[in-house]
Amino acid sequence: MELVGLRLTEVGPDRVAGWLEVGPAHHQPHGIVHGGLYAAVVEEAASQGAHAAATRVGRSAVGVANVTNFLRPVAAGRLVVEGVPLHQGRTQQLWEVRITRADDGKLVAVGQLRAQHVDSPEGTAQR
Repeated sequence: MELVGLRLTEVGPDRVAGWLEVGPAHHQPHGIVHGGLYAAVVEEAASQGAHAAATRVGRSAVGVANVTNFLRPVAAGRLVVEGVPLHQGRTQQLWEVRITRADDGKLVAVGQLRAQHVDSPEGTAQR
């Protein structure tokens, strides 16, 4: 996430929040932020929240499906990232992450990540 520039300011089992500055380093050939950046941000933010929730029951969480929709083109500026769980079950979670422009609050992208609970790496032998 260092290359992406995502800065998470809050990570918990019920909410994840942060921001990133985007610009030419994040552009696709047509001069706007590449959609893959949004998918990566959704993956990271939701995975961090899902992991925080899973550790409450001695497990970890890994992403198994990411659906990210790109709604508005952006060339540069600060983006706000907010994620919340839509479902937290015994074996899976579903998180929604919204990415908005900091200057006007307009939605740029929204994604959902489905996470699977797995054994915590500390208690699992390498396979």
